[in-house]
Amino acid sequence: MPRYFMSFILLLATSAAGCSAPAATDLPTTSSAPSASGAAPATPVHDGRSIEITGNDTMKFSVTEIAAQPGEKLSVTLVNAGTTPKFSMGHNWVLLAATVDIQPFLVAAAEAVTTDYVPAAQKPQIIASTKLLGPKESDTVTFTAPTTPGRYEFLCTFPGHYQVGMRGVLIVG
Repeated sequence: MPRYFMSFILLLATSAAGCSAPAATDLPTTSSAPSASGAAPATPVHDGRSIEITGNDTMKFSVTEIAAQPGEKLSVTLVNAGTTPKFSMGHNWVLLAATVDIQPFLVAAAEAVTTDYVPAAQKPQIIASTKLLGPKESDTVTFTAPTTPGRYEFLCTFPGHYQVGMRGVLIVG
């Protein structure tokens, strides 16, 4: 084989190696367990009490209050029923710790474009979250409700959505 052809093949192989998928974040977005063989992860297990929330182009959640027992396992499914493209009207569902100061969190979220408006520096303040969804997409997050009774705010972190009313509260008690 000509030398230039071998160089081209080597270049393609090394380029392809650099194009692998990015690493997953460590946000508690879904629960999945690796298979016993250590191969690809199994299908996520969503064995908590099922709650479905719809978001749409009016920037409102269909459910704005969720009651839970301390330590109860919940599986929240967010469905984006809207039609506006994700880049201009994406929706997510983010549950925050009770102690979060919402205004600084919203500023950080609005600046977190590369992480779908979920600020990496704020991960310790996030109890659970879905991915950012486009039209007709859905995502489910399974998590354990806090053991401390109280009110835990949930919201869509896409810029401006909280201010318009895309928010609610998880009441643990």
